[in-house]
Amino acid sequence: MGFKLSALVPAGYGKAIHNAPREVIFNRQLMFSAIVYATAAIPATWDQGSASVVPSLPGFEKAFGISSGANAGQIRNFISIVYIGYAAGAAMSFFINDTIGRRWSFRLYTAIWIVGQLVAILTPTLAGLYASRIIVGIGIGSLSVTGPVSIAEIAPQEIRGLLTSWYVVAMSSALLASTFCVYGIIVHVAASKLQYQLVWFPPCIFMAFIVIATFFISESPKWLMVVNKREEAVYEMSRLRGLPNDHPRVVGEILEIQHVLSNSDFGVGDRRPPLGTRLKIIVKETFTVPSNLRRVQQCLMSYLLAQLSGANSVTSYFVPILTLVGMGGNKSHDLFLTGMYTLMKLCCTIIASFFFIDVLGRRKSLFVGATIQMISDLYLGIFIKYQQQGAVSHSASQAAVAALFIHAFGYAVGLYTLPYVFGGELWPNHLRSFGAALGQTFHWLFLYAMNFGTPSLLEKTNNWGAFIFFAAWCFVALLYVYLIVPEISGLSVQEIDSLFKGPWLKGYGRVRSASGLEGVEPTKTDEDPLP
Repeated sequence: MGFKLSALVPAGYGKAIHNAPREVIFNRQLMFSAIVYATAAIPATWDQGSASVVPSLPGFEKAFGISSGANAGQIRNFISIVYIGYAAGAAMSFFINDTIGRRWSFRLYTAIWIVGQLVAILTPTLAGLYASRIIVGIGIGSLSVTGPVSIAEIAPQEIRGLLTSWYVVAMSSALLASTFCVYGIIVHVAASKLQYQLVWFPPCIFMAFIVIATFFISESPKWLMVVNKREEAVYEMSRLRGLPNDHPRVVGEILEIQHVLSNSDFGVGDRRPPLGTRLKIIVKETFTVPSNLRRVQQCLMSYLLAQLSGANSVTSYFVPILTLVGMGGNKSHDLFLTGMYTLMKLCCTIIASFFFIDVLGRRKSLFVGATIQMISDLYLGIFIKYQQQGAVSHSASQAAVAALFIHAFGYAVGLYTLPYVFGGELWPNHLRSFGAALGQTFHWLFLYAMNFGTPSLLEKTNNWGAFIFFAAWCFVALLYVYLIVPEISGLSVQEIDSLFKGPWLKGYGRVRSASGLEGVEPTKTDEDPLP
């Protein structure tokens, strides 16, 4: 496609943007479609943000018999059970995404989530609340697959990381909105069921409008090619690139998709085998082809390390952790700090999407982020240890709160954003739905385990040891990125495939050789369809 490996460095990134047709980068249809697909993230973090603070609402505590929302043990089931639904929804999405397409999948999953929200709003019992959490989780888990995949499939490779990271920006925006929604309610709404009902109903209205917006966005050209709708695929690709149907850029991307599909056992259109046979073919290709197995490893490890870094545990149990560092106890103050924490995550995610993911590159962003998280975790662990042994200064307590916020910055730059980018961009077209579903299923199951186990981890390690545990895993993440993760910023699927055929333990070497070829076209492979 004429893209140069010099884009692996910031100067090269700017040059690649400059050399691309203006219509490709500054395209209203592309931007609108990417924004709408990115809103698939809203249900997940609206739930996460509200779930971490709703138990502190007097109306919720009274309705469901919870004595203290600041007690991690008492709210563990409410926070964690939703992730079972997440995993089920992510796993089932594979069977739906490639059958009805990206837009209709989005609409279906959003409808499931809205139904779950309404059950939570209306149920009078704890059992009904837990059932609603499972339904909500199924919708959220499915949306978490289709959102990043859809963006990655419509995005030009020059800004693929930027656009895919908008999914995480939407996550942070929803997290911020839900937290301040709860804060406003606890300040202005009297204790009653209306408190938590007001938290859960507004996003249903917003997502209903988003469903209407999906009728004006573009379907994935790659999915249209999979189901043998070539004319529609060319039309959508033309709209997304802002170029005529016969423009070399549009023709080249369509030929590239066609070439990959025609050389796979997956088939297209009427030549596609039945679903059961197709699944066997996809599973075999995913786990037996070395370059695809490499993708599986990188996708799953990025999600695993993100959770073991402690960031989601901090978000889910932010109020109890504030109490640990001696700055909690006042509900209004706790919720305000929670809001500030989510605002920090949003700002940092926006910074990461524009100045790190594509500009600095995937590897360097992971290095920066994991290092910041590790230092923050170490400070928190040491602070809590000394606090347990005697009085600590007020400034040290304030520094501990600051460490939580700095930790959010590190997470946003690296292990928060990049796993979603990897989950959308690593896979070949015919494996993307399965690979994304596999990654998200693992992600949500592991997140469930971490969130459910965090209270026990804090208890068994005398609170401070949990943060040393998180810091140790951040160090493991640094070693993993240095040894194994190659730089894939700005590369096509074929170029990624060629890169992944190299040795697993020489990611650093692959990067050096690539970056040393500044201004040189990437080596062509036998799979490249274009001259």
